[in-house]
Amino acid sequence: MRLSDVLLMRGVVRSSDIESALERQRAQGGRLGENLIALGLMTTEQLYDVMNETPVLPRTIADTGISRGLLLGLVLKFMRVALCETLPELSDRLRLPHSVIQELLDEAVNQKLVQVLGSSNVGIVRYMRYALSDLGRLAAGEAMEQSLYLGPAPVSLVSFQTQVVKQRITNETLDTETLRSAFKGLVVSDQIINRLVPAVSAGRTVLLYGPPGNGKTSIGTRIAGLFTDPVFIPYAIEVNGQIIKMYDAALHKPFLGSPTDTNLAANASVQIEAFDGRWVACKRPVAMAGGEMTLEMLDLRWDTATKTYDAPMHMKAMNGVFLIDDFGRQKVSPTELLNRWIVPLESRIDYLKLNTGATFQLPFDELVIFSTNLEPSDLMDPAFLRRIPYKIEMLGPTRAEYRRIFERAAAAGGLALSDSAFDFVVAQLTRDNRYQLAAFQPWFICDQAQQACRCFRLQPVLTRDLAAEALENLYVGIGAVA
Repeated sequence: MRLSDVLLMRGVVRSSDIESALERQRAQGGRLGENLIALGLMTTEQLYDVMNETPVLPRTIADTGISRGLLLGLVLKFMRVALCETLPELSDRLRLPHSVIQELLDEAVNQKLVQVLGSSNVGIVRYMRYALSDLGRLAAGEAMEQSLYLGPAPVSLVSFQTQVVKQRITNETLDTETLRSAFKGLVVSDQIINRLVPAVSAGRTVLLYGPPGNGKTSIGTRIAGLFTDPVFIPYAIEVNGQIIKMYDAALHKPFLGSPTDTNLAANASVQIEAFDGRWVACKRPVAMAGGEMTLEMLDLRWDTATKTYDAPMHMKAMNGVFLIDDFGRQKVSPTELLNRWIVPLESRIDYLKLNTGATFQLPFDELVIFSTNLEPSDLMDPAFLRRIPYKIEMLGPTRAEYRRIFERAAAAGGLALSDSAFDFVVAQLTRDNRYQLAAFQPWFICDQAQQACRCFRLQPVLTRDLAAEALENLYVGIGAVA
């Protein structure tokens, strides 16, 4: 990954600014950052912030923070399993620069683990070709017995801990307008927005509670889209010689698609700062768990086949948002689940244990959102309620808000909404059957009406008859009468 990529992701400069700086660089030399500053397109402070928050490209084995033996074992495994023969092939697989791979290959040659076959061209550059010796194949087999991990080189635990602190979720300041724009298409009262702004900006724990169907889950997921800064997620982490797989393609969404080569420079005369390819620049992760959540999901998962660990969900959500939906309806009791969260939520530190018995700690930086339609006092005692700094009740919409929701639902379904049909629905729900108005009801009713109009070739109009049919499907025994 290059400096230009990171600057564009963070919105510090535009593509045209990069082009201008590269043009100046070709003529006068220097580094890209220096030329952007010279042209007045970026400040020294902005460059320092980006360079400080982005993982630095290692130049030597020592710079990686990973033991020589583990990296050498990974090289041998790639040579045996993936038949990698050249320095560029290994660099691409391990996501390490050529200088580090060459150092590892030289070590392997000295130990008579690999032998030089000759050379071949990779593009316009000629590289040496390597192959495992008999001793090397034996060493590769021993490395595979220890772990079948075959992926980018891991980062150290210290590097991961440091990076999490650098890219805290509270680094981004949100305001009312930003929050309101995130809820576009939803009807959310100003009161709710004003209560959410400090809660989200604090990056602490939020409890959304209230009757079902009023947008708690929708709001929780929309909040995640508020954050714009990229965060760097490692492919894997090394802890006490063990590999923990961290990057999850289903959860982590790269800013740039596939990671760029760590040995960039299409033009050798142009100096372009590069960063550590063992990390992927992603949008802040959003993890969501519902009724399927168990205590085991919050622990490292050991894979006996590959002899590697998979990071738990909340660890993968680091520097992002973790939404626990339908809280209180999990297979595990609320008390047990909350007890697991007491230390992380209060001290902002979490502890995880390897199957060897070794324990390590991580900074706990993520916005945790509990969403429930149960009474909070029935789920947790006062001591734990105190540990949740923001508790926001999501009540049903007012009549005016309900009308706005209905109009949007009708328009989305291509239906005409009359005053009489709207008044009929409200009266049936609140006056005749004593149900509360809820945000999901108009969408359900309009969807039912749309399907009926399509099936029976009716005019796309929400009539009282169609509304009455929909209400009977919405609530059993409502007994709506047109």
